Parts: sequence; structure tokens; C-alpha cells
Amino acid sequence: MDWNDILHFLTLARMKSVRAAGSCLGVSHSTVLRRVEALEAQLGTRLFDRTRDGYVLTAAGEQMLPGAERVEQEMAALARGVAGADERLAGRVTLTCCDGYVARLLLAGLRDMCAAHPGIELAINVDTRAFDLSRSEADIAVRTLRCGVQPPSHLIAQPLVPLVIANYAARAHADRLPTRWLGFEPADAQAALVAQSSHADLPCWGVFSSLELMVDAAHAGLGLVMLPTYVGDGEPQLLRLAQADIRHVADLWLLSHPDLRDNARIRTVRRHVAQVFADQQPLFDGRRGCFSHPAGADSDRPDGAQPA
Repeated sequence: MDWNDILHFLTLARMKSVRAAGSCLGVSHSTVLRRVEALEAQLGTRLFDRTRDGYVLTAAGEQMLPGAERVEQEMAALARGVAGADERLAGRVTLTCCDGYVARLLLAGLRDMCAAHPGIELAINVDTRAFDLSRSEADIAVRTLRCGVQPPSHLIAQPLVPLVIANYAARAHADRLPTRWLGFEPADAQAALVAQSSHADLPCWGVFSSLELMVDAAHAGLGLVMLPTYVGDGEPQLLRLAQADIRHVADLWLLSHPDLRDNARIRTVRRHVAQVFADQQPLFDGRRGCFSHPAGADSDRPDGAQPA
């Protein structure tokens, strides 16, 4: 039985769509179908039913799934074991970040490392889901965990910086501050933050699923916004309110699999990523002076607002 056929089977079982599975694997959807059909022909049974909800495992597929996952775990462990002994400062390092602002910060901060080690190739993506480092979905992950929540015990975990939020409004609309909050999910988490804020009487409006969308909505004057200080303080078009309700709500962590502890290129990237965050500590803990705003912008600040 071909491992690649098993991998395509597992990916289709998880994604339920041949196009999504192909995108995940970096192949065409026809390749996914061809691999799965080859596996079905070899086993002499149908593994998937095609439904309105996508590709769903048959009873035979369900029976095969646990064994296929065990094979996947063994293959991943084998690959990590080989990679973990690699002492070359060359090759690809996959780094997943929790949001685009963190990714851009790392792109700038890792520039000198990339110049010093041209053999190291970075593959950076932005995704909030919990990547499975045991399946080698990424080599290094930067993830947000709520205060008091610990990362999985089987991973190498290093705390980086606090995630501190504050209240912001658009500088262009600050002569008349909005009378509502811009919404985000989960709604119950935002409701709790609003209830504990200095503007607890204001309603929440809309739902904006990313930091970038929340910033754009705030720029348009659609509402007040709660943002991490590493986002809000870096936006010249936003300013912190005087009643900013600065709160430490989470922490950023650096995660990797212990099997890759001795891999030279991954160890090097880990060290430089941690240094980038150490250098930017004031940006994350909410201290001022990290970014300069346009000259003269402070002169027309309304009462109730202060510079970011």
C-alpha cells in the first residue's frame, strides 16, 4: 500500500472536498481523486460517498481511518527523527503565525537572520487554527493563549510577550467619537470585556473576523475598537482613548516539537524569533513611544483621547 495514497485518503477525509484537499497537499483535485480511486481499487471497496456536504467516509473508510492515522503518526515521527539530526543551516523552516501583524513584524525582524543564513528558506503562513506539530504541519508556531492557559505539555513551549488590549478610535473621526463598539467573535468574550470597560453602556455592532478588518472598520469611523496594542499603537490613523482600559488578556507563545530540538536551522530560527519579540516588548506590553505619529497630530486631539 502506497503511503501517498494513504495521505490523500486522510486529507480528503479531513477536508471533505477534493479541491480543499488538493490545496492542502499542493496538488490538483484530479490528483486527489486519482490517488483515492487507486487505493479503493487496491482494497476492492469504496471508501467515500459523495454527498451534498462533500466526501463522507463509508463504513469501510471509517474502519480504515484509525489505522491510516497510526501510519501517519509513524511516518511523521520518522521524518522528525531524520530532520532532528540535521546540522545544516540550510533548508525550509515552516513558521505559522496567529495573525498578519505578527507575520509582518517577523518578516522585518528576521531580515538580518536571512541575510546571515541564505541557505535557510522561510515558509510563513497566517492561521489561527491549532496546527498539529506532531504531523509536521509546521516546524514552529506562534500562538495566542489566554492568561493562565498552558500549551500542550508534549511541545517545547516558550512564552514570548503579553497580549495587551486597549481602546482606539479613528483619528479622523475623533471630534465626535462613535457611540458603539465594533464587534468580534466570540461575542460572549467581547461582551465581558465591554461590561468591564469604561464605556460599558455602548452597544456592540457588526462582526469583523480579523484584526485587519477591525482596523479598516475603525478607520472608516464605524465604531470604537478594542485592539492589541501591537496593532493599535502601530496604526497612525488610530489613537488610544484616554480611558483605554489597558488589560492583559493573553500571551504569545513559541511552540515546536521536541523531536526537532537539535535541528540546526529550526533552532536558529526559534532563537531569532524569540529575539524579535524581546526587542519589541514595549509594543506588546502597551508602553508608549514605539511608533511616531504624524507631526502636529496631537494639537487637534479632542478631550477624552490621547496619543497612541
